[in-house]
Amino acid sequence: MLCRAVAVELEVTRELNSLLYSVESAYLNIVREVVEYAVANNVLNATQLHKLFYHKYRGEYQDLNSQLIIQAIRQASAVAKSFIERRRKGLVGKPYPEVRSVSIRFTEKAWSYEEFVKSIAPVRLSLTAQQ
Repeated sequence: MLCRAVAVELEVTRELNSLLYSVESAYLNIVREVVEYAVANNVLNATQLHKLFYHKYRGEYQDLNSQLIIQAIRQASAVAKSFIERRRKGLVGKPYPEVRSVSIRFTEKAWSYEEFVKSIAPVRLSLTAQQ
């Protein structure tokens, strides 16, 4: 199986930087809240979490791309699953995981070559491949 990672480095203006920060903050808030709920209620299925939270966050963060909300819920599900597994093994002493940072993931639906070409921000790409 071949895995590919793409690092995108943006040269951004101060206004765009604040916009990216607000997107990251909203994404982080979603992940934290969903993780907290998932661990407290032992709901680890991403589909169930999506049903519970998607409409809430679509209303709360109307300017946030819907795919980012979906990805945040999926990431929260993965964090909760990992935490529960580590807690079962006795590797954590805290009742809830601390989510300090997030990795915003873009699916093909959220970020495509066409969107990249339309982008006004100058970017530099770095590709790595692993087997």
